[in-house]
Amino acid sequence: MPAQVRTAAAHRLALKVDQSLHLAAGQRIAIYAALPHELDTAPLIALARRRGCLIYLPRIDRVRRARGMRFVEMRGALRTNRLGIAEPQGAATLGARWLDIVFLPLTGFDPRGVRLGSGGGFYDRAFAFRRWRRVWHAPRLVGLGYAFQELPHLEAAAHDVLMDAVVTEEGIRRCATG
Repeated sequence: MPAQVRTAAAHRLALKVDQSLHLAAGQRIAIYAALPHELDTAPLIALARRRGCLIYLPRIDRVRRARGMRFVEMRGALRTNRLGIAEPQGAATLGARWLDIVFLPLTGFDPRGVRLGSGGGFYDRAFAFRRWRRVWHAPRLVGLGYAFQELPHLEAAAHDVLMDAVVTEEGIRRCATG
């Protein structure tokens, strides 16, 4: 995809989020720092800042051989981790259960909300608690991607956590849980 098409898609996606999800001051929003092959999140981060949201970025941690993820307030400089992902260095973390909206990267998705990620399983582990809930489904899990990444069907693994919605440059798709 040419750079200018990718940039335009990222701005259209932020506009679709603004129209559909109504970000508000004080909401705790988790957004990822996009890798070069992912949809750029900079316009969405700028929107969340303008709306007064509290922004958190994921940080991958190794705890006793387990690969975990924490959400750290987006303040100060970012540092690139061993996987090439920009992460905040602050100490102000927030548990996954206390976020309001989480914007997730994806490489593919289906209408049910099954997400194909990059294979690390970090988001599935961080939000595993959602698989056991019957009523309360906070935080809302919203995938970000291009419309062409939608597939008719993805086989869900037992550990997969479904998304509530997916936003693309063409609009928002509510999924089975959303």
